[in-house]
Amino acid sequence: MRALDNEGEDVVRPPPGSGGGIRKQSVKKGVGGVVVKVWLLLDGSGETPQVIEAGKHAIMRRTGLPARDLRIVDPLLSYPSTLLGRERAIVINLQHIKAIITAHEVLLLNSTDPSVTPFVHELHSRILRHHHHHQQQQQEEEDDGMKILPFEFVALEACLEAACRVLDNEAKTLEQEAQPALDKLTSNISTLNLERVRQIKSRLVAITGRVQKIRDELEHLLDDDEDMAEMYLTHKLLLEQTSSTYPSIKDDNDEVNIMDNHQLLHHHHHHRSHPELSSSSYEDHQNNTDINSREESSHHGTRASTTYRAAVTSKQLNVVELEMLLEAYFVQIEGTLNKLSTLREYVDDTEDYINIMLDDKQNHLLQMGVMLSTATAAVTAFIVVMGILGINIHYIKLFDPKVSGMREFIWTVGGCTAGTIFLFVVATAWYKHKRLLE
Repeated sequence: MRALDNEGEDVVRPPPGSGGGIRKQSVKKGVGGVVVKVWLLLDGSGETPQVIEAGKHAIMRRTGLPARDLRIVDPLLSYPSTLLGRERAIVINLQHIKAIITAHEVLLLNSTDPSVTPFVHELHSRILRHHHHHQQQQQEEEDDGMKILPFEFVALEACLEAACRVLDNEAKTLEQEAQPALDKLTSNISTLNLERVRQIKSRLVAITGRVQKIRDELEHLLDDDEDMAEMYLTHKLLLEQTSSTYPSIKDDNDEVNIMDNHQLLHHHHHHRSHPELSSSSYEDHQNNTDINSREESSHHGTRASTTYRAAVTSKQLNVVELEMLLEAYFVQIEGTLNKLSTLREYVDDTEDYINIMLDDKQNHLLQMGVMLSTATAAVTAFIVVMGILGINIHYIKLFDPKVSGMREFIWTVGGCTAGTIFLFVVATAWYKHKRLLE
């Protein structure tokens, strides 16, 4: 099925039941040269995922996001991990997951990435289960005390779980590779082992930075209730629908009474499953009420609507559900970060041990250099003395058997050798006395 929006942007949807095959992602030129991108759409009803082609402005109108937020999920741009709550959507950029979540659908931009395919299947199964639970609750038409998470939290939880699982698997794999490499390096310091450890340390720094960024994002959300409140998309949508259906009611203290999130969800799905209970039916029912109350409601309609919206804006939203969800994955990502920190300490300890071993070898080499230098100086002194004395020796008389000169030669050489050894021993003793040699 092919359709054009009002800006000439080409939108392609495969017909329902076609399998929703994921095609290779590409950037294309639509009508009028408008750039369109391929998105994967997962509807909240649990239908088969659909591949659509839509331009930037079409997505902005569909989700209510500004252009700068769309750049966050662009795979061609390098943005750090981000979790943003907006008026009508949640923007998610967690590692390989780049998605936009609304109150009733999820849009994925990099669905052709092989690492995203398992996540798509998991997310679709969760959405399907969530839809079945809502249908079952609507059929029973009674509140059993069990609250079902809103659609956006189901999708958000799937994204957080997938990102945390990928990082935890990477940390485990790195740990399994690092420990044998570090142990081998301590027993054999070689260029090959040092290069392996250097690569492991680089990967460790990169993974730690990614984990730390997600941890900081979760911590920021947990510290700010207003940011968490922005992520209650279903709650805000149902409040808007309820405000247009029910007039605000003020009690004696001039405060507005509104239904909680669970009641709004039940009301919303009840009307969706019973189309006969539409707003027109509700108005027909209201026409049967007392005429004086109807006129008073009409007289104060504008003021009541304004008061209602002001109260909703200033109301402190109960964010316990989202806070518990975020805390669970904050603990998980904190555990991964602790695991990486432990591995980092192991690497640092190994580096310290290697540095100590290298320093010890360097000290031995320096001591050997000092001993060789001392011996060279002593031998040089012996050569100088022998050179000076050799000037006065007559070689003809020395080797003439009739002349007795061998004895003097032997005493001369022996004396110089003994003096050389004596100088070397004295120098070594002085080095040890000064603690230059151990």
